[in-house]
Amino acid sequence: MRISLIAAALIALPVLAACGNDKAAAAPTVTQADLAKSLQDKGLKSQQLADCAAKLFIDQGISQDGLRVMVSNEYDTKAADQETLGMSKDDAEKARTASTRIATECMTAPH
Repeated sequence: MRISLIAAALIALPVLAACGNDKAAAAPTVTQADLAKSLQDKGLKSQQLADCAAKLFIDQGISQDGLRVMVSNEYDTKAADQETLGMSKDDAEKARTASTRIATECMTAPH
């Protein structure tokens, strides 16, 4: 009886572990390269500008959820209020700060 219970517990453990946080496992990590490609797809013509902008967004500390919003089809790079598009208030503020930095740091360098 005792051996059966132990065997059942050992068999059930991997099954129960797989039922954990499926959202985190299902959502891939957004990389700087992913973000740069998305910015280009949304109209940023220069590869160098897209790379610089993506780096600043990442460096600003936008969460993975915020980055996923940015690479989604619903994200508008020109919209003033990103919170209405699914970004948290904190991520929207970080995106605005990064946008200001992009204007000064990425657009002054030759592209």
